Amino acid sequence: MRWAGVILAGGEARRMGGGDKPLLRVGGQSLLGHVLDRLGGHGRPLAINARGDAARFGSFGLPVLPDGPLGAGPLAGVLAAMDWAAGLGCDAVLTVPGDTPFIPRDLPVALAPGPAVAMSGGRRHHLVALWPVAARTALRARLAATGPDAPRAAFGVRAFAETIGMRDVAFADLPVDPFFNVNSPADLVEAARLAALAGEDAPTRIGQRPGCPSP
Repeated sequence: MRWAGVILAGGEARRMGGGDKPLLRVGGQSLLGHVLDRLGGHGRPLAINARGDAARFGSFGLPVLPDGPLGAGPLAGVLAAMDWAAGLGCDAVLTVPGDTPFIPRDLPVALAPGPAVAMSGGRRHHLVALWPVAARTALRARLAATGPDAPRAAFGVRAFAETIGMRDVAFADLPVDPFFNVNSPADLVEAARLAALAGEDAPTRIGQRPGCPSP
């Protein structure tokens, strides 16, 4: 399986007072930096999906993918990720939210061959998933057919994932839930505490390739 990874950084962070939540710092680096560290060891192409000015993510040295014209919440980011990965000749794309600093380092291997979604503590983490890029045609059609007055569920990641046979992959949630995400100032404090305990304050080198290599 040839895969690429995309970190979804397009959330509005309302509970954090607005701004780019993935750029908030935990210890010695940003939340986004922690995510990239955990994916970078696989030597696969990586990109960031975000709205607005791409320059604010320039220090990471990665492509920044905007949502397409069919923008409709998280699924728009998934579609942008699929399109980018397909352009690299990849079979699949791994998506991970930019506010989940403790994702497992073996996440891509555990989710392969996909389509698959991560679970912990009995909960699905719908955006921590391995998507077949071939599903982009169906996703594009779904977004195009969903009008502005459609119910919120029509834009749901879960609803679309079920149409492509997404399977669940369970991960242990002790001693730390690997999919702990930062949604509030209190969560940010807790993330800093957990990162310090794990000795993950210092950045590590990100290794990747420009194209989509074979397994």
